[in-house]
Amino acid sequence: MLIDKVTITIQGGNGGNGAVSFMRSEGNPKGGPDGGNGGNGGDVYFVGINDLTALDKFQYKKVWKAGDGVPGKKKNLFGKNAPDLVIRIPLGTRILAEDGNEITEITVAEKPYLIANGGKGGRGNNEFKSATNQTPRFAEKGEEGEKKLLTLELRLIAQIGLIGLPNAGKSTLLSVLTNAKPKIGDYPFTTLEPNVGMMEGIMLADIPGLIEGASEGKGLGTTFLKHIEKTQLLVHCIDVQTADPLKGYQTVRQEFEAYNPELLEKPEIIVLTKIDQVDAEEAKAKVAALTETKRTVYPSTILDENALATFQTKLVQAYKKYQTETRF
Repeated sequence: MLIDKVTITIQGGNGGNGAVSFMRSEGNPKGGPDGGNGGNGGDVYFVGINDLTALDKFQYKKVWKAGDGVPGKKKNLFGKNAPDLVIRIPLGTRILAEDGNEITEITVAEKPYLIANGGKGGRGNNEFKSATNQTPRFAEKGEEGEKKLLTLELRLIAQIGLIGLPNAGKSTLLSVLTNAKPKIGDYPFTTLEPNVGMMEGIMLADIPGLIEGASEGKGLGTTFLKHIEKTQLLVHCIDVQTADPLKGYQTVRQEFEAYNPELLEKPEIIVLTKIDQVDAEEAKAKVAALTETKRTVYPSTILDENALATFQTKLVQAYKKYQTETRF
């Protein structure tokens, strides 16, 4: 099961304490202070990676803390700074504060994002000597690292999203267009989590099937509607054997409107799947039934390799056209 939302505690490392020490030797039994400073605690960084399963590690480990700085030592030896803690999370993850407000969203691969500061090391007693106090017998404690309770919420980043009612042929289409190997079956909700594949450098995601009332939590509910928000182009799959393809199309669109009306503005094409299951006249009638959508409709079957190759070319062209039109 895809883990796409977790709540965890993040903490920077504590600074090491400063040392209280005095120089002592046979020739200098009352030497001055020589306590060194403590090292700084490690910072905590998030780094985005192309791995949708990267939140899995948080399922059982809920507290992530960087290392503490090493305390200072005598002879003015400074403690070592602790290494930073780098936590890798999926691209497209939103970082929410304890109050629910968004801190940031991780959208750039391999770019470190500082999320919690480590504490500064404390100063040793050598730092506190002065003309009026030649033998300070105290040092500074290291600061505590910054501590935060955060919610990480993955919103799938894929350039193209395959959407539609359950059993509309999304997983099958994804498998033939990309190298993905999703679970495929002839029953609703075969796909229980998004599947992702690459097509000519473009990431495609098969979004689990929606049903009427999904925006209110029915079926798989809103669990995966959020993943559609990040796609740039939608491929709406409709089974040609559906009695009323226009109604099926409108059902999904109504759920979009109820969940987030902005989804209705995304570029979209329609794929009428499984046309090998009906005769030519019925396929033609189903295409005509979708004229009202004012969308481009592509009849499709996995049994026709030439037709699939043509569709793949058209899909890449549609995506590139979208990129050209939205580039500033």
